[in-house]
Amino acid sequence: MCGRFTNRLTWREIVALYRLAVPVAPERNLPARYNICPTDTVDVVVPRNGGRDLVPMRWGLVPAWWKKRLRDVPSTFNARAETLATKPMFRDAFRSRRCLIPASGYYEWLPTPTGKQPYYYTARDGAPLTFAGLWDEWKNIETDEPLRSCTMIVTDANALASKVHDRMPVLLQPPDFDAWLTGRAGLERLKPAPDGYLQAWPAARRVNSSRAPSDDPTLIDRVAA
Repeated sequence: MCGRFTNRLTWREIVALYRLAVPVAPERNLPARYNICPTDTVDVVVPRNGGRDLVPMRWGLVPAWWKKRLRDVPSTFNARAETLATKPMFRDAFRSRRCLIPASGYYEWLPTPTGKQPYYYTARDGAPLTFAGLWDEWKNIETDEPLRSCTMIVTDANALASKVHDRMPVLLQPPDFDAWLTGRAGLERLKPAPDGYLQAWPAARRVNSSRAPSDDPTLIDRVAA
């Protein structure tokens, strides 16, 4: 499963890539992040008023019908492609609340005799990655505050990713964006990335800790495996 990712995209890059409907909005400062973890706030692209908007959300979906406390929500930062249409946690969002999650790369871990070795995956050509996602809005039963949250969809790993883990995020291309957000694309689109699309290398083991600073670019440097 994918439990960490990076996002180095600038505001202008995100506006251009996702064609956000912000012709007069001020430019936002989006600092580069190299260690985004579950329950962190992430930037998510959603459809709005016939266009697209960038909205901050909790990474770890809380469905609108959830009746318990936030701390009681199970791990929902990933949704398996083969069960999201039927699993109660995700099925409503799959029907009507799709999103795109911008990224630069993601991490997976390989067990070794000396501990878990992180590997960093990114596009071979250096282009941004876009994870297929779902989102929902929930009212916190303790504070009455609304909370928007999201999940990243994962599927079977392709040949490269399977060397480290048996799952990988569903990666969408710009021609897929509209069909995914509007619901025209269904389960048939949730496939592994083509072989040759990604590259990977061993990264610093400091990223094994969720406390590793998110603004440290050396976390993704290539190291000896």
